[in-house]
Amino acid sequence: MSDALLIFKPDAAHRLAVRAALWNWLRTEREWKVEALRWYKPPAALIESHYDFLQGRPFFPWLVDFMTALPLVVGRITASPEALEHMRYDLGETRIAQSRPGSLREQYGVFGGMNCMHLSDSPDTGAAEVKRWWGFVMLDKVDVKLDRNSDKPDHTYRLRSLATQISSGIHVGLASQAMKELLAEETDLRGKDLEALYRITLGALT
Repeated sequence: MSDALLIFKPDAAHRLAVRAALWNWLRTEREWKVEALRWYKPPAALIESHYDFLQGRPFFPWLVDFMTALPLVVGRITASPEALEHMRYDLGETRIAQSRPGSLREQYGVFGGMNCMHLSDSPDTGAAEVKRWWGFVMLDKVDVKLDRNSDKPDHTYRLRSLATQISSGIHVGLASQAMKELLAEETDLRGKDLEALYRITLGALT
């Protein structure tokens, strides 16, 4: 059994129906064990290190903002190499447009890199990622209780449609406002935190 890092990204951590759906999958511990889970807002230095292989790409500043603007649910799991591969199959491909039908990202991802969850792609990567994150946050116990159900709606498919319009330069103003309204219905964030969710979501599309 090896360590792997798991992160509910902001598009899952704060869209409550999506978070509940992902937690219901994770909590089955079908071939893995959840060893640690907690809320944590990472600093830019950690995210820049975590995604160092993407530095220099045009979207990198957005990615750092996306992963640091709001608290995330960060966890550590243990799994065999085969189980980790099965988990990643369940999760689906990284980019939403290429995610396998029926995968978690196909069901709940909105657009491009807004793909709900990070999961280490191998035991070696998992060991390195857990070590890096543990330098900032203790990943020694389950310290958060996530809801299994939510009375909030899941607007994934409408959000995806609107995201496609915005990224294509079609009805940008109307589609952006509609996305904000749908996100507000999905989350319990308010004030500056809700504005941050709007910013990092729309920032992925421009």
